[in-house]
This record gives sequence, structure tokens and C-alpha cells, in this order.
Amino acid sequence: EDFLTLIFKAMMKDALNSSHPVSSAVQSSEQIEEMFDTLSYIKGASLLMMLKHYLTKDVFQAGIEDYLHNHNYRTAQSDDLWDSMNEITNGTLDVKKMMKTWIVHKGFPLVTVVRKGKIISVQQEKFLYRVEPENWTSDASYLWHIPLTYITNRCNFTHCTNAYLLDQKSGT
Repeated sequence: EDFLTLIFKAMMKDALNSSHPVSSAVQSSEQIEEMFDTLSYIKGASLLMMLKHYLTKDVFQAGIEDYLHNHNYRTAQSDDLWDSMNEITNGTLDVKKMMKTWIVHKGFPLVTVVRKGKIISVQQEKFLYRVEPENWTSDASYLWHIPLTYITNRCNFTHCTNAYLLDQKSGT
């Protein structure tokens, strides 16, 4: 419950146009300090949980172990973690490409789902809680690679969860 409360607080900050990406190039020591705030840590943890759910616990665990083994007692960059995940998925999913969309964009997407009979349409757009005119920038080009999971009436949550990667503005 406490973690969910933290996630929702972080999402409220991230839903403002004055938010910042989890990862970005820095030019000054002030920018370095800004990167290590609650938003970055909580959003980062949420993104790792999302990735774990999408890849499955075993695949995610193997990727973490590969990353820790390959960078034991050495420095690492964020791409190194995604590269380890790519190795474990054997190229079936470009984890680096997917996760980059989450860590280099500020904010998060709003996914609209419309059902017409057996056809499900999904569309993404950047979610803004409140537009702050002094900080407003156009984010119309933002595109996230969103892992969606779903079940049908033939399944239940434990036996056959299906996955779909929304990597366009809309999909069916």
C-alpha cells in the first residue's frame, strides 16, 4: 500500500509538463542533483516492475543476473542493463528500444481502449494532469512502447495472459 501511494504521488509530479525524464544528458552539477529525486527513483522502480511483468519473472531475473555478472566491480550505464535484457530475450524483443521510450520522455501515456464487438482498438497520447503555461512544450511526437497484457473469457490470470506491444500511436 505504501509503495502504491508513492507511485501515485510520483505520477502526479510526472503528469505535469514541468516534469523531467528519468535519464538525460547533464551539463551542470545542479542538473545531476535534479536527476536523483523521488520521481526518478519511484518511476524507475515502476518501470522495472512493468518490465518484469512483461518479460516474466524468470526472464527478468536472468537478465538482472547477466547484468550483475557482466558488470561485477565495474561501472555501468543504463544501456548496459537493457543490453543484458536483450541478450536474455535472444533478440525476440528489443528491450533497449522499448525502455528508452520510457526513460527519455518525461511523463507517461494515457491509453484509450475502445471495444467494438470482438475488435479492440487502443490509442496512446501523453497524459497531462494540468497544463502549466510557463512550462508548456509540445510533446505531440512522444511515442512510448507500451507493453499491454490482457486476458480473454477463455482464460484466467494464472493460465494464459496475452501480451501486446503498442509501439505506434494506435493499434488494433
